[in-house]
Amino acid sequence: MPEQPREERLAAAFVELATTLTGDFDDIHFLRTLSERCVDLLDIAAAGVALAVPRDGRAQVTGSDARVRSLERNGVDWGEGPCQDCLRTGNPSEGIALDHPAASAAWPRFTHRARRLGFHSVAATPLRVRDEVVGALSFFLDGPGTPDPGQLRLGRALADFAAIPILQQRELRRQMRLTEQLETALESRILVEQAKGALAQRRRITVDEAFALLRDHARSRRRRISAVAREVLDGTGELSLSEPAEPAEPAEPAEPAD
Repeated sequence: MPEQPREERLAAAFVELATTLTGDFDDIHFLRTLSERCVDLLDIAAAGVALAVPRDGRAQVTGSDARVRSLERNGVDWGEGPCQDCLRTGNPSEGIALDHPAASAAWPRFTHRARRLGFHSVAATPLRVRDEVVGALSFFLDGPGTPDPGQLRLGRALADFAAIPILQQRELRRQMRLTEQLETALESRILVEQAKGALAQRRRITVDEAFALLRDHARSRRRRISAVAREVLDGTGELSLSEPAEPAEPAEPAEPAD
């Protein structure tokens, strides 16, 4: 069966990548698919991806095969390689032969490791939406020469396409975390209000006094006030509703004067 023209393979690749955006989206699975399609469409030996992780600052990596995945993990550990440069600067790394002195000077360990794995040259481009860089995509050749301008243009187009859903998913997750935090805060507020009212009624004190009792009890034990409030309502804590305040002793009548 004859091979499909590249235009048809490119259209199929975009359809495949778009299909992975539905349902339970997984960043790394999506980017591995991207790297595999890059190998097919750009006629390169391998493609690697480094995904920036805002929370802990350590990039996640994947790639089209085990060699490049291992190499990109090394690059993260060493802080070397074109993907790491793209993440730091937001600029593409033009193709460079790995036996060129400039490659060894810029990335000594990465270059040595890449050559041992059989790669001859490398280039990279950021995954970027406007000024926000969410990752980087690297292109490896295992034969003479470096990635040509046509390969790099197509690679950059694929990288730009991939950056959009990554950024959208991050914003969606941020909104979901914010919603969860607001729901938790509202639930805590309701618990505290209910516990205040219950304590005030049971102990015959004001609502403000009941809140002060809850707050001071939580602070003295370094606990969340919502946790103390829940125990009050459940009757399981030290401030249990089964422990009403002791009534004041009635004053003894004064003895009649002589």
